[in-house]
Amino acid sequence: MAKESAKPQGEDAPEEGEGAAAPAKKKWSLMSLLLFVGAPAVVVIGAGVGAYLFLFSGGDEAQTAEGAGHGDAHGTASADGHGPAGDMPHAAFFDLPDVLVNLASGGSRPTYLKLAVALELPDAETQHAIEPLMPRVLDNFQVYLRELRLEDLQGSAGMFRLKEELVRRVNLAVAPAEVKDVLFKEMIIQ
Repeated sequence: MAKESAKPQGEDAPEEGEGAAAPAKKKWSLMSLLLFVGAPAVVVIGAGVGAYLFLFSGGDEAQTAEGAGHGDAHGTASADGHGPAGDMPHAAFFDLPDVLVNLASGGSRPTYLKLAVALELPDAETQHAIEPLMPRVLDNFQVYLRELRLEDLQGSAGMFRLKEELVRRVNLAVAPAEVKDVLFKEMIIQ
């Protein structure tokens, strides 16, 4: 009987090995199910969202494209022929010469600021009005920038305050003409 009891145990051992292989197959089938069903589902959902955004978020551009070249209610078209006059902003940009100043610093070592800006103008005619006043604009910039400390220019809040102050000063210098914005092209602090 000892032989008989040993034989069923030996037969049970392969069944346990097969039992261990069965969960591995189930694990593999779960992985393949995720791979062959889940991944394509994610791709289809992503394509659906992309198609929705492409088709339904461009309503303004589609209306503009439909009205291109037809003009406004008075029958006038814009100068470029791309829709009614006034649809697109006609901004002009004017580059100022680079400004190099030393900042107010309490230390013995000087701190320099190099600033390159462009002025955003409402139209090209404004450029002709402000060109003769550029020495006044640059003088206002120099006087203001020399008063700044390094701490005044740190962070996005410092940049915003600098931009607002430069816009204010340039508009005072070129009045009655008006500058829409001062755009930073380069700003180096050393």
